[in-house]
Amino acid sequence: MGRMNQSSKPPKSGIISSPTSIEIASAGTGTGADPLTAEDISRARDRLAVAKARGGVQSRKSWRWMRLLWLLAGPGVLVFLGENDAPSMLSYAATGSQFGIGFFLPFILLTFLAAWVVQEMTVRLGSVTHRGHAELIFDRFGPFWGFFSMADLMLGNFLTLVTEFIGIRAGLSYFGIPALVAVGGAITLILAVTMTRRYWTWERILLGLAMFNGLFIPVALMSHPSWHAVGHAFITFGPLPGGLRSQNILLMMADIGATVTPWMLFFQQGATSDKGMQPRDVGFGRWDTSIGTLLAALFGIAVVLATVPLYTHGISTENYQGAQFAQALQPYVGKLGSSLFALGLVEAGLVAAISISTSSGYAFGEVMHHAHSLNRSIKDAWPFYLTLLGSAIAAGAIVLIPHAPLEFIVLIVNVIAVLAMPPALLFLLLLVNDREVMGDRVNGLWLNIAGIAVTVLLIIAGLGYGVTTLFPRLLS
Repeated sequence: MGRMNQSSKPPKSGIISSPTSIEIASAGTGTGADPLTAEDISRARDRLAVAKARGGVQSRKSWRWMRLLWLLAGPGVLVFLGENDAPSMLSYAATGSQFGIGFFLPFILLTFLAAWVVQEMTVRLGSVTHRGHAELIFDRFGPFWGFFSMADLMLGNFLTLVTEFIGIRAGLSYFGIPALVAVGGAITLILAVTMTRRYWTWERILLGLAMFNGLFIPVALMSHPSWHAVGHAFITFGPLPGGLRSQNILLMMADIGATVTPWMLFFQQGATSDKGMQPRDVGFGRWDTSIGTLLAALFGIAVVLATVPLYTHGISTENYQGAQFAQALQPYVGKLGSSLFALGLVEAGLVAAISISTSSGYAFGEVMHHAHSLNRSIKDAWPFYLTLLGSAIAAGAIVLIPHAPLEFIVLIVNVIAVLAMPPALLFLLLLVNDREVMGDRVNGLWLNIAGIAVTVLLIIAGLGYGVTTLFPRLLS
């Protein structure tokens, strides 16, 4: 497997009597136990809480299960609500305002089911190996592919971060907040959350922020959609309005890209490792991922329903940005509803910016064999924190440049995501079928069928996106 660096090794299994006296397994150097670090102690405290919850014989079984889910949940919910980012929500808004209730409601749900297949493999890989995605690629396929995956991810992440700050700026502009204040405030919040130097604290703060993705639900209710039409759409999976026209394919690709992207693999596996999850925690990891999938799908569909009034009243929204959607909705959902919509865009951009920049920090630390944990101090893991915060600050600065080609950046982000996802999935499938890596946790037949099907779907989607982008009149 190659060497395991100190920041990614798991604590010794078993019940821990004291988190300050835990014995840490050797890193594989043959020199015996490594000295304890603050990361080891912090993770040991978390594992002690899990061990106590598992061994709580005095409490009912159902209560123990809920307690364990609370302790072990986090990466799966965060990765899906993080992917419900500002560009994704604007994609769903465009879907609802251009097509109303129909084909795209069940289609969006299917894209989230595909994402669940991918992320289930990711959480299983992280729990079994205790290592990040980039590190495993480096060790199993060689330095070239390790550095390639890191560089590809970090470039895509950086450009995506620019789009998150565009969303934050657009959402806050609805309230008249200047761009400099909006971007500066977002960077300050990212800095404050990251500087907790404790994974558990960082995770709980981010989970609290992520729950505000649900702001779109009251907006959807205020829009008074036809629930009969909603039910009919899910039951019948009606035809695609207008057929396979170029515009429809682009919107389908955008909705697929709103649910399955490369950074999700690197983030969830890195967070699972940083959390210290073990093979016996895989079941709870699946529940965590399932809850995140359902919440993200619900909130994404809520955005579609919230913008249906624009479709009903024939309002053209092809070139709308975040604040314009909120302003256009005000006559139909009121000042409160439009304000909640704008705040939802801000939240979506913030949570995604924190998650995506963290995935860049994980990938850089894994491949460069630097400490890469939110349980580490800035002094011990400064390359990790510098990558995380530096990418966010640089992306925010680009948004403030007068006349910056922001629309071009958004287009490039989509192109990179299309090109990067199929190779990332192929690496993932190879790793989860590698018995040296996974032991008896390798993919079964049905998981492989589902994984290959999703990979083929994304390759077809990528080709479709490429054709319609390069030859927009081909399917007009």
